[in-house]
Amino acid sequence: MSTAREPVWLITGCSTGFGRELARLVIKRGWKAVVTARDRARVMDLAEGAEDRVLALGLDVTKSEQLREVVKSAEQHFGHIDVLVNNAGYGYQSSVEEADDEQVRAQFDANVFGLFEMTRLVLPGMRARRRGHIINISSVAGFIGFAGSGYYAATKHAVEGFSTALAAEVEPLGLKVTSVAPGPFRTDWAGRSLQQTTTDIDDYRETVGARMSGTSEGSGNQPGDPVRAAQAMIDIFEHDQPPHHLVLGAWGVNQVSAHLRQTLDEIEQWRETSVNTDYPADER
Repeated sequence: MSTAREPVWLITGCSTGFGRELARLVIKRGWKAVVTARDRARVMDLAEGAEDRVLALGLDVTKSEQLREVVKSAEQHFGHIDVLVNNAGYGYQSSVEEADDEQVRAQFDANVFGLFEMTRLVLPGMRARRRGHIINISSVAGFIGFAGSGYYAATKHAVEGFSTALAAEVEPLGLKVTSVAPGPFRTDWAGRSLQQTTTDIDDYRETVGARMSGTSEGSGNQPGDPVRAAQAMIDIFEHDQPPHHLVLGAWGVNQVSAHLRQTLDEIEQWRETSVNTDYPADER
């Protein structure tokens, strides 16, 4: 847990969903917050009545100049940043074969490279103070590649790997890193924010097509509560030993647990083949 009495949070993607609900809870606690969205007008209401504690800024995480300006403004306004929540991002669905290259690259810019750069910009201040917590919003897709979500899963697998490596580097310096992997929650992810490239190849209709249809039809009826998810993030911040990985929602926990068990079983099944690829002990 941070020792700051009024920790300063920097949260990206606060116009809707997890980012907005988390910002509301942080502000309600009396803490300080920098809340961002591509359209600043969509987060201005979060600062109403709390202008001394809340800084609302416009931010497109794919724009390096805006990332630098937001971090500079946050540190000048509040003196430091205690918690960075890399939440901005969106979903994209298509078959691997039919994906639009521009959409794939745009998603990596938002979900991966923007997160990477924001983290690099915040780290010097946290490292100098030997205090800070970085929370990266990943997904169950960061563990499992579902049909129709190959490129989205690739972005979230990247976030998981990045977070694990980052933790190994900065935890000896007093910093914390947590990757949060939600399952299906009632946010705009599967609605307004979701981008899709229609499947026209018949061979993929029963896999990719079915999943894409199911995702859209289920929007608004997901079991996950974004407010409870936001509270979970506050809970891990307040914990002395926050987890490296936090999966959110019963469906997500069940899916990830089953996938990891299956993966481990497969590794063990093929252990002999795997270990026999080393040089023999007497030739090393």
